Amino acid sequence: MKNMIPKNTGQIRNLLCFLTVLLILCCSAIVVVYFNHDNRIEQDSIKPVSDKVWTFSQSRPDGFTLDIRTMTEPTEGIAVSYAETQNSHSRNQLDKVVRHALSHDGYVGGWLNTENGLYYFDSARLFPETSLKDAIRFGTENGQHSVFILSTGSDIPTDGKVAEIVERGTLRIGTTGDYRPLSFREADGTYWGFGIEVAKEIASCLGVGAEFVRTSWPTLTADVLAEPQTFDLAIGGITITDTRRETMLMSEGYLANGKTILCRASEADRFRSLADIDKPEVRVMVNPGGLNEKFANENLTRATIVVHRKNEEIPSLIAQGEADVMITEITEAPYYVQTDSRLAAPLLNEPFNHGEIGVLMKKGQEDLMGMVNNAIRKMKSDGTLCRLHEKYGLVFAY
Repeated sequence: MKNMIPKNTGQIRNLLCFLTVLLILCCSAIVVVYFNHDNRIEQDSIKPVSDKVWTFSQSRPDGFTLDIRTMTEPTEGIAVSYAETQNSHSRNQLDKVVRHALSHDGYVGGWLNTENGLYYFDSARLFPETSLKDAIRFGTENGQHSVFILSTGSDIPTDGKVAEIVERGTLRIGTTGDYRPLSFREADGTYWGFGIEVAKEIASCLGVGAEFVRTSWPTLTADVLAEPQTFDLAIGGITITDTRRETMLMSEGYLANGKTILCRASEADRFRSLADIDKPEVRVMVNPGGLNEKFANENLTRATIVVHRKNEEIPSLIAQGEADVMITEITEAPYYVQTDSRLAAPLLNEPFNHGEIGVLMKKGQEDLMGMVNNAIRKMKSDGTLCRLHEKYGLVFAY
């Protein structure tokens, strides 16, 4: 039998190299076989999920966010799309989106583009609604124009006013600080009141702190429209009017309102109507620049109108006899009647008109207005607004 063992080291080396190459080729073939097998298994597991998502999407053309691990729609959270699956559309691209979602957060969002008739899908990440800042940053990093708040159905631009506020960390709120019990500024600079607490709730919904900036009734409109901005929004006894809405944005109402009067308790029976007030001998005191002065000038043509600069001083001046009547609101009058026994509000339950108080801001901040309105709705539905009314002795009309 011929000896098959190589007789020199060169032959041994060549044989080892040959065997090494042969082993590598065999292993590579095995890896390819297993990879293709795993790929088939993965594809076989992806396709049924994608089919379910596709079927689900047909009933949600206006848009949806779906947890594909449980096939349920989350009702809270901030959905933000990943850049990797951007612009994926139709059934043939849905597998890619589902594969990404299953290897990341497990959420897929979709909507029908009515312009081209295509369904678009994205793998999404869900943030807590208390983490708006993180959600907007993630959206910016992934090239998204907006993030979506599920509980309110709100799109928040990643480069809008809300984004600016959350990045800053504070909501700047303009308020007069002269309107008890809605907005009052103490000598040490602290603010309190019904409107102040509503403002803090709005800031909380944005996940930021509240910073109060003093304004005045005569300069309110100019301050709201100022460039650069003095504050982001104004609050505290601001009545919703068509005139204001022509040049600015106003929120939904959060407090019912109406014009009434304050007078001395000893003369409560003297003033039972506007006609009783609109007499030359009656001195009517108002603060300048607001709707109280406007109402007096339009409805009291015979009475003596006295303008006093500081609104918070007028009730005491009425009690002291410096004037006979103060034009005020049904929101303000009860506070002074309760805190000063010399005063009365004889027409409190018969206001001269009816309205609502809201939040004021400049146009172009629709994303912020949307967040403000959502915060007001939330306060109405969860009882927060009712509790604030009770705390400040105000009538809850919602």
